[in-house]
Amino acid sequence: MCGVAGMVSTASPDPAAVRTMCDVLAHRGPDGEGFHTDDHVALGMRRLAVIDVSGGDQPVFNEDRSVIAVFNGEIYNFPELRRDLQSRGHTFRTNGDSECLVHLYEEHGEDCVRHLRGMFAFAVWDTRTGRLLLARDRVGKKPLYYRETAGSLAFASELKALCAVVPGGGEVDPVALHHYLTYQYVPAPWSILRDVRKLPPGCLLSWQGGQVQVKRYWSLDFAPVPVPDEEEAAERARELLLEATRIRMVSERPLGAFLSGGIDSSAVVAAMARISAQPVKTFSIGFEDARFDERAHARAVARQYGTDHHEFVVEASALDILPTLAWYFDEPFADSSAIPSFYVAQLSRQQVTVALNGDGGDESFGGYTRYALMARMERFRAPRALHPALRRLGRSLAAAPACLNRRRAGRAFTMLGETSPRRYARMMSYFLPEQKRELYAERLLEATAGVDSYELVDQAFRASRAVSRVNQLMDVDVNTYLPGDLLVKVDISTMANSLEARSPFLDHRLMEWAAGLPAELKVRGGTTKYLLKKALRDWLPHEVLHRPKQGFGVPMAHWLRTDLRDVAWDVLTDRTAAERGLFRPEAVRAMLREHEAGEDHARRIWALMQFELWHRRFVDQPLSVPPAAAGQPLRQTG
Repeated sequence: MCGVAGMVSTASPDPAAVRTMCDVLAHRGPDGEGFHTDDHVALGMRRLAVIDVSGGDQPVFNEDRSVIAVFNGEIYNFPELRRDLQSRGHTFRTNGDSECLVHLYEEHGEDCVRHLRGMFAFAVWDTRTGRLLLARDRVGKKPLYYRETAGSLAFASELKALCAVVPGGGEVDPVALHHYLTYQYVPAPWSILRDVRKLPPGCLLSWQGGQVQVKRYWSLDFAPVPVPDEEEAAERARELLLEATRIRMVSERPLGAFLSGGIDSSAVVAAMARISAQPVKTFSIGFEDARFDERAHARAVARQYGTDHHEFVVEASALDILPTLAWYFDEPFADSSAIPSFYVAQLSRQQVTVALNGDGGDESFGGYTRYALMARMERFRAPRALHPALRRLGRSLAAAPACLNRRRAGRAFTMLGETSPRRYARMMSYFLPEQKRELYAERLLEATAGVDSYELVDQAFRASRAVSRVNQLMDVDVNTYLPGDLLVKVDISTMANSLEARSPFLDHRLMEWAAGLPAELKVRGGTTKYLLKKALRDWLPHEVLHRPKQGFGVPMAHWLRTDLRDVAWDVLTDRTAAERGLFRPEAVRAMLREHEAGEDHARRIWALMQFELWHRRFVDQPLSVPPAAAGQPLRQTG
């Protein structure tokens, strides 16, 4: 696992700038660095040594040094790739996975990416053709930002690395901000800055002679495949999870697992325990507020498998971690579960270098309750001819001042008057379109006129080959929510602490098999993860397997009325925020007052706070060293 950066140009690159970018990425790779420069390219990397600790330095080269690569991630099938490449006459200088990349490129060109099983973001420079190839893994576990200028391209694992070598840091993209306020993250290919883009998951970028092309090489196919026998399907699910877990347990550094007490992380721990000869190290975070605390369920799994279990409780307000989150999350990021994610990564890193997790189980096996809710709502769809009237009625009720029940009724009528894609987009929204119109000052209204954030969900629905609504929703999430929110949260929170996270449920072979399962094996009536629960019935305690989904949340609504109340007012209503001219100060103050009075605006307030804190950290002042590590408002309980 590493951080990568580089520049390519029709003129001469700037090696000093690449070194600066790598310095900013030091937390992603504290164990070493490496660089390569020639007439047109400068490549750099920071290394977190996990495989071939003593000999796996980068950049890596082919035999005649005509192909050079820097690589971030893990190739889990590298032993098989290595044997095949050696049989074809290739010579290896290291024992790690990174070197497979240059030899695969020699054999297959850009199709080398189709042979990789793992998580990755990499750059390959071909001196013979003068081509730079950038690639990102299939579902987007590893990030890659790039900035294109006349004849040149710069890239890095994190946006702040590019900001470090851009005078003035860059300008906020109002369209990206518009999308962020809808979805709580900035979706690819946008970044929060106008002149920087994210390479989307499953995509290649080719630079040659100053010309850039981006194309997709993989997408998950939800076309249905017949399943004649449920028990055989359950057995196949167990086999695939065990195999995906086994190949992710290869490490020369200490290894453990995040254990939330939910089905997915518990299933991964159960699989690890079946494979490991030693007790698995497990790590859990809890809260004193029982509504958000899952420690009892995590303990049940830990007891069943005799894990070396460690628990910590987040006790203090989130104040201590705000500067740290603003630094490491390069863009505004409003998923408040980043707080416990950061802390569990910080505490796990004290004992391990690699941690497995349960990410991806919901998107592959139908775990979100919203899937069942949307399936039920499909049965009560209003005739399309009534949709405009329902939306008008909804808008009228939602605009009622100081009347919470009328607003809620208005939102319900609006949902009934929407198509399925729009209904789902509203369900996933932080700020609804009408709420953004109330919030935006004239400047932002003009900059986003005609921009429809929900079109991103519409496009994902249109692109899906799924024939059932449930599978279609999962396909949409794989292309939006999963890479935009969940995988960003895990990558940033773990790499900030120099910890490598691995996700067996995101193995692309497991995902491809699960995508073809009929919807009724995922959501049946009100039961989510129907087949996965059947597969795990002998692995997990009954109370873990059949309890309601809880999620990895924090008591943000309460915090914003108590510990975070003053900081929210200070950050969002002071002169600095008001003079940006983006949001109407009276609308912001009304939102804060309504939240204190009982209406839940926690997600929206937190989203505005994260944007404002990000702006102050990255735009209002010169980029500098990261803040001191956050204090630990934590108490160890086991």
